[in-house]
Amino acid sequence: VQLQASGGGLVQTGGSLRLSCAASGRTFSVYHMGWFRQAPGKEREFVATIRWWGGGSTSYADSVKGRFTISRDNAKNMVYLQMNSLKPEDTAVYYCAASMTQSVSTQTSDYYAWGQGTQVTVSS
Repeated sequence: VQLQASGGGLVQTGGSLRLSCAASGRTFSVYHMGWFRQAPGKEREFVATIRWWGGGSTSYADSVKGRFTISRDNAKNMVYLQMNSLKPEDTAVYYCAASMTQSVSTQTSDYYAWGQGTQVTVSS
């Protein structure tokens, strides 16, 4: 599967952004789609994940719970990350990723396909 992320930008503290991820190729093999982020000098970290087929159960990092919402549109092969109440510490490059792991995973090693990343910058 191939992934293309978009929607990043510069926003003030408290603002909102919606990231999009377009999937193509063998999407039938995907179990979960996730969003990760990587700030300068830091490791890539889990943000949110959603089950690609079926009920679409979700899971979030504690740092974004209540502020970010992951969603999907299977008909369009799209995954979204709605980010509200943004903080300067949310500044990072955001990546979408695909996993064939049936259980929810927050580990980068369980995701086999990655998008190119989109920069989100939150000014204070």
